[in-house]
Amino acid sequence: MADRYDLVVIGAGPAGYTAAIRAAQLGLKVVCVDDWQTASGEPALGGTCLNAGCIPSKALLETSELFAHARDHGPTYGLKFKELLLDLTAMLAHKDKVVSELTRGIATLFQANGVTWISGRGKLLPKNIVEISGKIQQQIESEYVILASGSVPVGLKSAPFDGQRIVDSQGALEFKEVPPRLGVIGAGVIGLELGSVWHRLGAEVVLLEAQETFLSMADEQIAREALKQFNAQGLDISLGARVLESKVENNSVTVRYQDKNGEHTEQVDKLIVAVGRRSNTAGLMADDSKLLLDEWGFVHVDEYCRTNLPKVYAVGDLVRGPMLAHKGMEEGVMVAERISGRETKVNYDVVPSVIYTHPEIAWVGKTEQALKAAGTTCRSGMFPFAANGRARAMGQAAGFIKVLADFHTDRVLGVHLIGPHCSELVAPAALAMSFGASNEDIMLTMFAHPTLSEALHEASLAVAGHAIHMAQPRKGTIKQ
Repeated sequence: MADRYDLVVIGAGPAGYTAAIRAAQLGLKVVCVDDWQTASGEPALGGTCLNAGCIPSKALLETSELFAHARDHGPTYGLKFKELLLDLTAMLAHKDKVVSELTRGIATLFQANGVTWISGRGKLLPKNIVEISGKIQQQIESEYVILASGSVPVGLKSAPFDGQRIVDSQGALEFKEVPPRLGVIGAGVIGLELGSVWHRLGAEVVLLEAQETFLSMADEQIAREALKQFNAQGLDISLGARVLESKVENNSVTVRYQDKNGEHTEQVDKLIVAVGRRSNTAGLMADDSKLLLDEWGFVHVDEYCRTNLPKVYAVGDLVRGPMLAHKGMEEGVMVAERISGRETKVNYDVVPSVIYTHPEIAWVGKTEQALKAAGTTCRSGMFPFAANGRARAMGQAAGFIKVLADFHTDRVLGVHLIGPHCSELVAPAALAMSFGASNEDIMLTMFAHPTLSEALHEASLAVAGHAIHMAQPRKGTIKQ
């Protein structure tokens, strides 16, 4: 006889483990099923994000930036080194230690909240029965099911993974030495972050991006500034470059690609394929489960993440919207609370996005080009970090913050940032927008001095034409 639970969560990434914990806090009997294993074969919670994505990549981004900053800018601050050495083994060990601590932390949270954890692959059968394949084969009955099995890297026929020379984003976190020349297919979020890590540590990096437009999802002004900064750093970014073939030979990879100027070849020591991710639905449901997928392979859901099956929900990378851990976490909480009778919803208009390069890139809300396309009249204000005292003191004065506000209502519609610590600075912008703040609300808010956040305040003042620490064209007398 199958075990009986109130809720089965398939997947223990950010969306899944968050849903399981919140449901247990609300009194449900919850089991979470996940098949992630470490390289040594040990079960681990946290999914791709904690084990092979968000967390390990940020650990390497942080440590590589510390190394590069000390190497390239130390003398500017009066810091002189007889010799600055890279210990890549220690750097990777630090990354692994951070990952291990956090995955164990989720296990502790499961135990504290009464969530049962089963290691194995979960498959949805009819009537909300979940079949688990692992060391022990079993079935679980449940009133509710949340599907949260995440996503997997997209592969290319023109550059098939071999796990050694041609790798996915996970393999790119495990290089045992810095490749002299590194190729990256895809100059999106993942490609830029991974390329930045190894470039900082000494690799010559070339990125091949199939799209003609750089960072098309970002505000156009932000994207132009980002491309300028990355080119200045030495990242070789080719746009409109479609990879035709990749061959591994003589301990290197030869990549043949085509752009508007014809065919070209690049020879690299390692090749990272970072062209995106797709929902991980393989083996997730039985053939007769009748779970509806959309044309892109995502599980079809409504605004509350309900699927077409009774009492079956799907969250995170399995469903529409940006593949962001925080978006999945909020969906997990929403579903857990709605199952428990609460009228919760996710505000999909205020989902912050971040690219953890140097400078960092972040945004929340609409881009200026999207607002223009929709016929929305808005006012914009920009403030450069070059005019911010804290950024100057840090020696990180590149970039700016841009605020967009509705011309008629003054409501803030979007905030776009490129510069130091923008991953943190986007949070107050998102908070303001969540409360429906007007641009005047930000203008009238007092910001501490000297801080980077003052750049947000000044950008808001610039919308109204009277930034204090930046000269703006005079527009006549301003009456208050």
